[in-house]
Amino acid sequence: MSINWYPGHMFKATKDIKEILPNMDLIIEVLDARLPYSSENPVLAALKTEKPRIKLLNKADMADPAITELWLNQFQQQQNNKAMAISCTEQADKVRSIEDLCKKLVPKKEGRSTSINALIVGIPNVGKSTIINTLAGKMVAKSGNEPAVTKGQQKINLRNGIMLFDTPGVLWPKVENENTAYRLATTGAIKNTAMSYDDVAFFAADFLIKTYPDLLKQRYQLEHVPDTELEFLEVIGRKRGCLAGGGLVDLTKISEIFLSEIRDVKIGRISFETPEVAEREKAEVQAILEKKAEEKADKKAKRKQAFKSRKS
Repeated sequence: MSINWYPGHMFKATKDIKEILPNMDLIIEVLDARLPYSSENPVLAALKTEKPRIKLLNKADMADPAITELWLNQFQQQQNNKAMAISCTEQADKVRSIEDLCKKLVPKKEGRSTSINALIVGIPNVGKSTIINTLAGKMVAKSGNEPAVTKGQQKINLRNGIMLFDTPGVLWPKVENENTAYRLATTGAIKNTAMSYDDVAFFAADFLIKTYPDLLKQRYQLEHVPDTELEFLEVIGRKRGCLAGGGLVDLTKISEIFLSEIRDVKIGRISFETPEVAEREKAEVQAILEKKAEEKADKKAKRKQAFKSRKS
């Protein structure tokens, strides 16, 4: 699936992050606990900065706890990284403990008049604004269930020696990994107008049939889970009365319902990727990029050779 959703404010936010990063003491990166690899901020991934980083696996109450633990262990092993699983809507005290962690990671500024500059980043709809409001103790950042609520850069003084710099959620101009695109769409990180409900629901159904069949049985009261995504959607579509003319299942309608139930955790706590899956897909994407680079270099060499031939 090709996703074309990179509005102008995201382009500006990417530029802003690159400009202010040298002046930051640390980075707070908010990830979706259900897909920590796919929700990694693409700008930071490309910049390769050595600054201390706190990875917050938000929405942990929606993710498979066993898989979240695997991700925490992996992140903790990375240099200059601290990781924490949180639910920003339920664990205000745990969210506020981030402040102490910031001071531990930047001890040289603790107790001085100069504030710790912390850049907080995350993709759209990952809960970044809710975390900021919890840390500030008041509504200072817009939040909502739709992605791309924050449109401009914000500077928030937490009045405790920490200055937060917030930028809008950023996606990619182009998503090279198709699975990443589908996961982002499934969890609501991409506006609904930028995707096909049927297409995304087929991806989600295929994944859940293979990975969480027991959750599907329980939610939809099935004796057995169908083998294919089409059969599954037709079965639950009939159960929910999503019928079109001629008694056929309205796939678009049941797809919308199915995706809504995934996002509202009505099916259960689901994680869409493991560290092992992420490593495999990173290698696949790298191979794709290297092939494209080779093809581009080859075309450039052929054009150069053709130009020389015309001149001679």
